[in-house]
Amino acid sequence: MRFSTKSRYGLRLMAELACAAPGRAMPLKEISERQQLSLKYLEQLVTPLARAGLVKSERGSQGGYRLVKDPAQTTAGEIIAAMEGSVAPIPCLESEINECPLSGQCATLPFWAGLDEVINQYLDSVTLADIAKSMAESGGGPCAQTKNRASGEKTP
Repeated sequence: MRFSTKSRYGLRLMAELACAAPGRAMPLKEISERQQLSLKYLEQLVTPLARAGLVKSERGSQGGYRLVKDPAQTTAGEIIAAMEGSVAPIPCLESEINECPLSGQCATLPFWAGLDEVINQYLDSVTLADIAKSMAESGGGPCAQTKNRASGEKTP
């Protein structure tokens, strides 16, 4: 199973927003420069995130995007679902009701259902706060600057 760049970059975008000062809207241009991602692509990514109620845009000279919820209350699963839709390993597990005509006799369905459960449990166990903390520890983005300010170090 592979996740697309939408999910990978969407998580990075959300982690940048999580590290911004509380209540501060962060311009996509700033995120683009920090993460070395295309501004045009980031503009495409915020639409499904906003539609899912994860980010909100603010207009004006101090405008940009900010998180709707606290990073500790947002899971990686929510972000990836907004970007990808279902992450089910097989099509017959994508909806609540399995409509596959062979599901009653499929010997491999329990394996796929178990894998789906493990994937979703993991995605829902990791919060945006966890990802932002990891970003800070690796020295990336405003999280590192926030960490440096808290420890008294000078930021670049």
